[in-house]
Amino acid sequence: VQLQASGGGLVQAGGSLRLSCAASGRTFSNYGMGWFRQAPGKEREFVAAIDRNGGMTSTAGSVKGRFTISRDNAKNTVSLQMNYLKPDDTAVYYCAGARVAFATTDMAYYTYWGQGTLVTVSS
Repeated sequence: VQLQASGGGLVQAGGSLRLSCAASGRTFSNYGMGWFRQAPGKEREFVAAIDRNGGMTSTAGSVKGRFTISRDNAKNTVSLQMNYLKPDDTAVYYCAGARVAFATTDMAYYTYWGQGTLVTVSS
C-alpha cells in the first residue's frame, strides 16, 4: 500500500491550502482514512478522519470549523481543505490509511502512512 501526500507549502496566516493523498495497493473504499500532523519538537497528533464511504468524519478540536476532510473513492484520494490557517498549524502533515472502515482518531488503527508534506504558516 502506498500513500502519496501533496499540497503542502508556505502560506500566510489566514490563508488556505488543500492537501491531497493518492492511495494505491488495496481497495481504497473499504477503509477509513485520516490526517495527522507533527510539529517540530512535538508528538504526532490527530487532525481529521473519514470513514470508508465519506459519510462520517471526525475533526480535532483545534482545527474544527477550519479544516475539512473529504474523499473521492472513484479516484482513490483523500483531501484536507485547510482554511484560516494559523502559525500553530505549522507541521508535517501525514496521510494515513486505517485497518478499519470507520473514522477513527486512534493512531493505533492506522497501518499505512504517507511520507508527509510540510505546511508552514507565517505570521
